[in-house]
Amino acid sequence: MKPLQKKLSGYNLPQIFKKKGIYPFYHSLESGQDTEVYMNGKKILMFGSNSYLGLTNHPELIKASNEALKKYGTGASGSRLMNGNLDLHDKLENKLAEFVNKPAATVFSTGFQANVGTIPSIVGRNDYLIIDEKAHASIIEGSRLAYAKTFKYKHNDTESLEKALKRTEKDKITVIITDGVFSMEGDLAPLDKIIKLADKYNASVMLDDAHGLGVMGKNGSGTASHFNLTDKTDIIMGTFSKSLASLGGFIAADYDIVNYIKHNARALLFSAGIPPASAATVLKALEIIKSEPERIEQVWKNTEYAKKCLKQENFNIGESTTPIIPIFTGKDINTFTYAAMLIDKGIYVNPVVHPAVEKNKGILRFSLMATHTTEQINIAVEKLVECRAFIESEKSVQFA
Repeated sequence: MKPLQKKLSGYNLPQIFKKKGIYPFYHSLESGQDTEVYMNGKKILMFGSNSYLGLTNHPELIKASNEALKKYGTGASGSRLMNGNLDLHDKLENKLAEFVNKPAATVFSTGFQANVGTIPSIVGRNDYLIIDEKAHASIIEGSRLAYAKTFKYKHNDTESLEKALKRTEKDKITVIITDGVFSMEGDLAPLDKIIKLADKYNASVMLDDAHGLGVMGKNGSGTASHFNLTDKTDIIMGTFSKSLASLGGFIAADYDIVNYIKHNARALLFSAGIPPASAATVLKALEIIKSEPERIEQVWKNTEYAKKCLKQENFNIGESTTPIIPIFTGKDINTFTYAAMLIDKGIYVNPVVHPAVEKNKGILRFSLMATHTTEQINIAVEKLVECRAFIESEKSVQFA
């Protein structure tokens, strides 16, 4: 056996959990992302989606997507630098810049690529990156590709951040990178304090707002808007796969930064442009967010109601201030057992374990959409209580 095969064949963690009947990943959905989905012919209530505004099945988005397919075909067929740049991409960039109140924007094929492409392109060997220890995987991968010196600071800890900043040189480029809304536990970055420190140490700030757009700030324009600090946030990154109901990502900043990224970020230069249907979908989603503000209001109403119900049942839901609610479950076996039982009872949540969270601090990632009903939330909480009672009663499973 070759060394590669020998190494990879020894990885059997998924097989172990499959034998136990609690493997929780790669479920096949047989319907669109909505509050109700179908799996194996069975109706399941979806509390694991990132479609916070419930737009993935909006008829106007579907119509816009179909019209783009008819006009442009199925793909861009090349990188945007060369032959794959559509007028739809240009229009979308203008609308995105307007949406987050920045002078310019550029669109990538995915949100992951937006970070992986941008981060190594804007810093060099003698520069500095400072990232939150719980930063999204795409930020971590982007920092690994960069030649800059990289420091991590303790999660949302501005004292730890300042210690890192003291190790930098003011005449070198320093970029602080943080999520706006942290995707697993739903907590918010202290952007106001981060920007104060950035000003003190002559650093720039890059904000990954994948989970903030559409939810936080004025008209859903994001976490920087929530803090009224859009002008002080140098770079805003966002995705289309959450509130914007499509696929892709973008970077918004001033003209000079965007111009540089458009001509130097390899993940943009050497990737095909997003499909026309995806671009048209996002354009329509931006229109709907503006014309149907009640969606944002409703996702917050649902969030507060769900939090109240979960607290009443004495679930540990941490410090989330967003539509992402972590339900702490402890060890991996508890988390996976919980998730498997919930699916049997018709409820889908995302089980999250190390390395996405700390070891033995697993969570069920319970997330709300604007289109959830009170009745659906009540059913989900009822099933959560039933599962907890069973797990606590089983001596073979230690519930934490």
